Amino acid sequence: MAVATPVPRLEGFDHTLPFLREGYDFISRRCDRLQSDRFLTRLMLRPVLCTRGAEAAEMVYEGGRFTRQGALPPTTLRLLQDKGSVQQLDGAAHLHRKTLFVDLLMNDRAEDEVVGLFREEWRRALSKWMRRPQIVLLDEVHLVMTRAICRWTGVPQEEISAEEMAAILALMVENSGRIDPSVLLALMRRRKLERHLEGLVRSIRNGQVQLPPEAPIVQLARFRDFKGDLLPEKTAAVEILNILRPTLAIGRFIVFAAMALQEQGDWRNKLLGADDAAYEFFAEEVRRLYPFFPLVGGIAVASFEWRGYPIETGDWVLLDLYGTVHDQRLFANPDNFDPNRRLTWRSQGYDFIPQGAGVTSRTHRCPGEQFTVALMREATRMLVEEMEYEVLPQDLSMPRNRMPTRPKSGMIFSNVRGRAA
Repeated sequence: MAVATPVPRLEGFDHTLPFLREGYDFISRRCDRLQSDRFLTRLMLRPVLCTRGAEAAEMVYEGGRFTRQGALPPTTLRLLQDKGSVQQLDGAAHLHRKTLFVDLLMNDRAEDEVVGLFREEWRRALSKWMRRPQIVLLDEVHLVMTRAICRWTGVPQEEISAEEMAAILALMVENSGRIDPSVLLALMRRRKLERHLEGLVRSIRNGQVQLPPEAPIVQLARFRDFKGDLLPEKTAAVEILNILRPTLAIGRFIVFAAMALQEQGDWRNKLLGADDAAYEFFAEEVRRLYPFFPLVGGIAVASFEWRGYPIETGDWVLLDLYGTVHDQRLFANPDNFDPNRRLTWRSQGYDFIPQGAGVTSRTHRCPGEQFTVALMREATRMLVEEMEYEVLPQDLSMPRNRMPTRPKSGMIFSNVRGRAA
């Protein structure tokens, strides 16, 4: 049984500015200083309980104690999820729609299909990269990912090209944690893409667009909610985006994998000729070590007590994802890169939670982890076994207050060439 301990409260009225200044490190620094895995403060003038660790992850993700509604800033919600999406549902409605995403994304057949399309698009892009003096890997991977996921879902790439779609999706991810005028542009571009997808849903439903019934976009267009009704066209479009946008976001992890190959000793040589398991353990350690989305929030839907502290209906709670996967009590030498930890998303636990905690089918854990790791595995293999390149001096720093962050240079490769057999 967990021991009840007092919950510290930060001095000062509001800590929004320190949070924006420190980003990924805000919660963990204070937990370390206070010697507590939770503390009370205000962010954006709202009272909030900040938490980290496996116990906190189980509290937030299990038992249906929290809703995601109202737990994110409005602009972040609009860019990453949007109203009416599966992440914003609770109870039976959430579980019913979540089943669709689990069925679509979490199976070996879908993984093989997506990885095969990704491999084709990467090799096609590689033939172009070899004719250019240098490339920005993040930009190029965004385009590769967009082309592959559009082909898999069945989203046409004629009216809105892959290049334009990749740019729109990238804007959503880049600006999801920002507060400046660029957010407005991202929202406008997102709405343009939503309207296009709404029209596509309408055309699928009325038979103007003929696609195989097993195509994911068709399944989304024809999906019925737990009451038996078709989703509104806008909601169906939002859910299509909730496959397209997160897949493009995997590009950040692929860039981090390239950075790990560059920074982490002789792992390139260790991986050469290795099996899938070795590449997956490498990918999983990249997911643990490198910064992705920093935290997740929830609003309590009922009153309960957690470790002696009463959480009331309507209370706002933040869980530090990044701080949890860097907790030295859970991961020895957490700042060291070590694929020999043999981490796996399949454990579905509460400690290794870069994309959420708990069992995917019954919680808000991301159903795209299988795709994420598979695509990272394949991209790392391509970097190691099918191409050579130079990484000249560049700014690979990652601002801790930019969420989600990325290397400033985007990871520039020069003199890209195919690897001799």
